[in-house]
Amino acid sequence: MGMIVREAARPSSASNSTTTSTSVTETVNGSHQFKIKGYSLSKGRGIGKYNASDTFNVGGYSWAIYFYPDGKSVEDNEEYVSLFIALASEGTDVRALFELTLLDQSGKERHKVHSHFGRTLESGPYTLKYRGSMWGYKRFFKRTLLEMSDYLKDDCLQVHCSVGVVRSHTEGPKTYSIAVPPSNMGQQFGELLESGKGNDVNFEVNGEVFPAHRLVLAARSPVFRAQLFGPMRDQNTQLIKVEDMEAPVFKALLHFIYWDSLPDMEDLTGLNSKWASTLMSQHLLAAADRYALDRLRLLCESNLCEDVAINTVATTLALAEQHHCFQLKSVCLKFIAMPENLRAVMQTDGFEYLKESCPSVLTELLEYVARVSEHSVIVCRHGNEVVLDGSDANGRRVKQRL
Repeated sequence: MGMIVREAARPSSASNSTTTSTSVTETVNGSHQFKIKGYSLSKGRGIGKYNASDTFNVGGYSWAIYFYPDGKSVEDNEEYVSLFIALASEGTDVRALFELTLLDQSGKERHKVHSHFGRTLESGPYTLKYRGSMWGYKRFFKRTLLEMSDYLKDDCLQVHCSVGVVRSHTEGPKTYSIAVPPSNMGQQFGELLESGKGNDVNFEVNGEVFPAHRLVLAARSPVFRAQLFGPMRDQNTQLIKVEDMEAPVFKALLHFIYWDSLPDMEDLTGLNSKWASTLMSQHLLAAADRYALDRLRLLCESNLCEDVAINTVATTLALAEQHHCFQLKSVCLKFIAMPENLRAVMQTDGFEYLKESCPSVLTELLEYVARVSEHSVIVCRHGNEVVLDGSDANGRRVKQRL
């Protein structure tokens, strides 16, 4: 039995092992737009005469577009224009997919497209044997029809060409395993703020002073950038007064700028209350909009959508209207429009504020009330009794479920 254990712990060299590899074939894609001005002057030179684009690189090769206004083939007797894409650099058996598009210049987007892309090719990609090899169409378009079409405008044609060079390689198993930790840049900047080292600007908010770093603020907010480094910047950075904002809100704003995350709302307000957290999110959303912190604005909007309640929904709706938060506005309107919520919301001070500050929203609210159905929003309730702290009679949250 001891030998069996050792053999299991140390398998012999004769034991089977399996290795894997994968052959990957894909295209390296690129495109070029070729404008042909003075079309009427370019024709009449004879069959086989062409207008060539500048060369462009795709997949390690050079390419060029050739347009033949009198055609490329003698047998067509100059009745057709010809269009080709050619390999313009050294290469052997270059396999590629192509797309040639003559652009409709009327705005109707009825382009004339010949493409290998997006369809099954019976014989696979086209192979260009050597430099100068071409793919395209001798009879791309009948010349008399072209000259009466929307493809020709102001004596100009526009051609768009896409090339996908086919490449193959083999992928074997990885011979390494390196664990890369997640970024902790936010933590490092947050610790810089908390350490107080290197501060070069101070903000006074309701008598409370907040030190910070000008470069960090400018990097995160275009408003701070203009205030601290723009032509109209504040000259006294020793103490910049911030009006119309509460100190805890500015503290939360700085926390996000440095940490790139929201602070703990309960720690910030000192209250273990959803109402207090919602109030902070409302103020922080307005501050985010003021300082053009779009990600913070969306985080606050998302949190407010999650925590819609009777006593705060009207002020949240007014906020959504004032700061153009369309999803938050829709959530609030649906919540208020429910029959079991409407009367209670109308009794709150927030609803009076909504009527005074955003009277146009009331019209939209009436439309929601008119078309509300039992499938739009379901709220937690107990009988017909709803109290104004956002809970039902059993103390459970009154919260929508979409």
